[in-house]
Amino acid sequence: MTDTPTRRLRPSLDRVRKPPAWSALVVGTLLGGLLGGAYGAFTPPAYTATSYVVAVPTDKATPDAARGFAQAYGRVATQLAVLGDAQVWAGVPVRTLRDSVRTATSPDAPMVAVTATSARPELAVDMANAVSRALTRHAEDTKGSTQVRLVQFSRAVKPGKPSSATSEVTALVGASAGGLLGGLVLLARPRRSVRDDDPAPAASVPGPATAADVQR
Repeated sequence: MTDTPTRRLRPSLDRVRKPPAWSALVVGTLLGGLLGGAYGAFTPPAYTATSYVVAVPTDKATPDAARGFAQAYGRVATQLAVLGDAQVWAGVPVRTLRDSVRTATSPDAPMVAVTATSARPELAVDMANAVSRALTRHAEDTKGSTQVRLVQFSRAVKPGKPSSATSEVTALVGASAGGLLGGLVLLARPRRSVRDDDPAPAASVPGPATAADVQR
């Protein structure tokens, strides 16, 4: 009977030393929020500027042809033939233009949107306008065969604020991702089972009345 207090004390100490299961969820959320906030704070902001050109049919072409050529010009806007001319006006290498400029078209309108992204808002404006200018010049050179012209619809303007996410947003995203990972760890943890080295339950000692009944 002298080892009963020791057997009762060991499980209590194990429960104190072992953190609760939900701590993985809390730690994952806090760690994800810190990492996300640090990423947003130390990552340079990105600025986006967009210019628009519109395809205009001549007397020998139809509006449907203009929409079709707008789709084609949107695909060739980031090709070397166009970017090679645009780099002269933008003052950056072709590789920078290829990595920073994107185009978008619509099947309902004969318009091409040229969007440039840069850490400097002035450079984003220059790149978007340079690619639009080079694209309209290439379209002018082929006007005799396509019967479609590209006209500057709207020049890019200097953005007033960055288009990249703020540190608050990245911290929130990081906290959400960290909490999700913590929840997955919580679900995937092994279930507690009875081990061989677990202390056996203490044997019960019958009381005096029970012992007397047994002797009878």
